[in-house]
Amino acid sequence: MAYQPSPSVAGSCLPPLSRPQLAEARRVRAVELFEGGVSNAEIAGAVGVCAESVRRWRRVWEQDGASGLRRRAATGRPPKLDDTQVEIVRAALEQGAQAHGFEADLWTLERVGAVVTRATGVVLSRASVWRLLTGRLGWSLQRPERRAVERNESEIARWIAHEWPRIKKGP
Repeated sequence: MAYQPSPSVAGSCLPPLSRPQLAEARRVRAVELFEGGVSNAEIAGAVGVCAESVRRWRRVWEQDGASGLRRRAATGRPPKLDDTQVEIVRAALEQGAQAHGFEADLWTLERVGAVVTRATGVVLSRASVWRLLTGRLGWSLQRPERRAVERNESEIARWIAHEWPRIKKGP
């Protein structure tokens, strides 16, 4: 298995928005619409949530203002890698696996974990490496196509163009 930046992220300097960031962006847009006097049903359609969520947001907005709908700091255990370390890992992974001494230029969870440990000194479990790749880095799983090394594309094209029509036509 290989891991590569997702097509939507490749070539972009900015990491993708996290789920909490997207949710906050929806609530901020809803506040703008509240202030514009738009109905709850229209807001629900505009931001892509159910009307009950909009009613709940409106109650919070009326009670606490826009600041009541802002994202709060995440609870629970803090991540092992801070943002600076994640960027160091991103730069290291973008160099390719061969630049880090691996034979094939494919990333696996074990290889990424080894690079993370070398670059930051932090040891991550396979599950944490997966969350780092798919969540914080925005990479996705890419499976290489299995093809024989001896495969001859021009011979395959010739066979499809000449032999297959003859076989299909029959006697």
